[in-house]
Amino acid sequence: MASSYERRIVSSTVYVPSHHGEAARHWPVDDRRGIYAMYTVIATEFSLFICLFATYYYLGSNKNRWPIDEPPKMHLALIMLGVLLTSSVVLHWGEEQLKRARHGAARIAISATSLIGLVFMALQSFEYQDHWKTLTPFSDSYGSIFYTITTFHAIHVLVGILVLGYVAALPRYGPTVAPPYRPYGTVALYWHFVDLVWIVIVVLLYIVPNMQV
Repeated sequence: MASSYERRIVSSTVYVPSHHGEAARHWPVDDRRGIYAMYTVIATEFSLFICLFATYYYLGSNKNRWPIDEPPKMHLALIMLGVLLTSSVVLHWGEEQLKRARHGAARIAISATSLIGLVFMALQSFEYQDHWKTLTPFSDSYGSIFYTITTFHAIHVLVGILVLGYVAALPRYGPTVAPPYRPYGTVALYWHFVDLVWIVIVVLLYIVPNMQV
């Protein structure tokens, strides 16, 4: 029986021309290289968010530069949370369809996920308009770090939408000799990470401040 590693190897191989009369070689391709690369990206981005959250609480420890009259409103943030969680459910369903070789359904799912991401971006623009009436990035340290964290996350959402759209337009899915390798699963990992970060943001920047009132 083949090992787990052997089962991950694509049936196609990379052809390496012979040199100095040696026989040509065919090297197997590990089709999970894209997944491993995405884990590295996620680890890097997660460390950046950790630094931002640490900065948020460090600045909050000095109330002289943290004059919060009232905590941020939660209604839009919670709706946005529901939107992103829905998108993750839809994308996960698409992954399951891909495992069953239902490529049409998987393509519909990833396209729907990118559209749901656009809904999230629209809701965040409305939230910013509401916050801007009483709080701007130039108001104080709280306003600065609040908009830094939420905007940094919004950039990740935008990148996710663009990559989702790219994968949705690919002619085929699955392991290939040429990149991208397993693009559906790779972009799904990134999107689920973006959703997870928003959960943490809602808890730390919205729910906790409202509980402390």
